[in-house]
Amino acid sequence: MRPSSGTSPEAISDLQRKLAEGLAQIDPHHRLLGRPVSYRVIDGKMLEITYRDVAGIAEAEVLGVKRIIGDCFCSVSPQSAERLIVRFVVPLK
Repeated sequence: MRPSSGTSPEAISDLQRKLAEGLAQIDPHHRLLGRPVSYRVIDGKMLEITYRDVAGIAEAEVLGVKRIIGDCFCSVSPQSAERLIVRFVVPLK
């Protein structure tokens, strides 16, 4: 991931660290932990965090991630008949 101009690499690294530490606590079924994840900066103002190959996700797990990363938008969409894509979009401050 290459940050766009105007974004703070420290802020992105901080979010990645918080997720790495927090998922172990809130994701006991490893629905997100260990899944392929990608990070993309959008217009230098938002960070999109995408988890692929997710078998299923409970609302409590989504809310747990929101508690970890703060104000964000979440979408869940089908990747295949049995897998989901879970996206979190976080404003960069």
